[in-house]
Amino acid sequence: MRKLNLIKITFFIIAAASATWAQDNPQKPVLITGEVVSVNNDSIVLNTKDGATTVSLTDKTEYKRVSAENPSLKTATPAALTDIGVGDKLAITGVWPADKKSLPARAVYLMKKADIAEKNTKEAEEWKTRGITGRVSSIDPVAKKIGIEVRGFTGTTTVEVTAKDNAKFMRYSPNSVKYDEAKPGTIADISPGDMLRALGDKGADGTTFAAEEIVTGAFQTVAGTVKSVDTAKNEVLITDLRNKKDITIAVGSTSLLKKFPEEMAQRMAQFQGSGQGTARPAGQGNAPVGARPQGAGQGRGFGQRGGGGIDEMLERFPTITVSDLKPGDMIAVSSTKNDTDHITAIKLLAGVEPFLRAAQAQGGRQGRGGNQGLGDFNIPGLDGFGTP
Repeated sequence: MRKLNLIKITFFIIAAASATWAQDNPQKPVLITGEVVSVNNDSIVLNTKDGATTVSLTDKTEYKRVSAENPSLKTATPAALTDIGVGDKLAITGVWPADKKSLPARAVYLMKKADIAEKNTKEAEEWKTRGITGRVSSIDPVAKKIGIEVRGFTGTTTVEVTAKDNAKFMRYSPNSVKYDEAKPGTIADISPGDMLRALGDKGADGTTFAAEEIVTGAFQTVAGTVKSVDTAKNEVLITDLRNKKDITIAVGSTSLLKKFPEEMAQRMAQFQGSGQGTARPAGQGNAPVGARPQGAGQGRGFGQRGGGGIDEMLERFPTITVSDLKPGDMIAVSSTKNDTDHITAIKLLAGVEPFLRAAQAQGGRQGRGGNQGLGDFNIPGLDGFGTP
């Protein structure tokens, strides 16, 4: 689900304002967007990307309400100042005065907070029911086909994703975990190992997927022992279990922080270690994409209730904050891929010691420095994206 904003109508507002004002106003109109902090009879304070901005209102200011479902000026309807409330999104046109202390508003375009929330809820449900997430294993640019490995509770299924005609491709920026900062892309931007999320239609046998929107990014997972916690900066310093280097984990407003229930983590790690979670080829015993794991909703499995996948399971885990972590804890983190020692968490999972201990034991068996080596680790729910 992507957070709805006013970007879609910005172009139309600028074009309309420019065409109207070019005839009688030599000054260039500007447009600012933001969230309402406060509103009164003669001014509005907006929280914009550049900070708090004051907008002054006059009896000539025009008010329009824009639909969250169809954010276009063509569908805008008349509105009034009394319709605007704290938390609503506004796009405002005007011309800055010489002192630039306050922008006199010529037109105010309103998108109600409640409408945005309703739209986001619908999109979230659509991505949940019509979405798929996996790691890219192969790419055929000519046929517009992408092979992905979809991890489930019982193993890994290989799914062939085919882009529909006019499918939309989006790409996460290298150092951003925000969908709003993702850029339009093409299939040529995708590489094996990338994570992919697509919206579309699943094939009947669960091995094919026809996508109308494809979002990809280069991500990494790191695991380590907490060395220190800085609650003021909302950062955690860990020692990477693989290379013993220190990495600073920044936690932002979009980061997801969860803790595995202890008993569940132990059971799942044992399940993986027993070989029952070994990947199998699609069509040879794996459940179709989106199917419930065996035992789901029947008191068995791994705490699933009534179906759903790994992401839904993760949502039910206890939410934590940076202040809940302490030196000595083991955590695992997903982030966009970079080569620095400072990353921003997409997901941060605590309570993962059973998985990492098992990976260390595996690393020891493979000659990676005894119990200190770290083999490959698979922590359910860690791969993939935050909520778009």
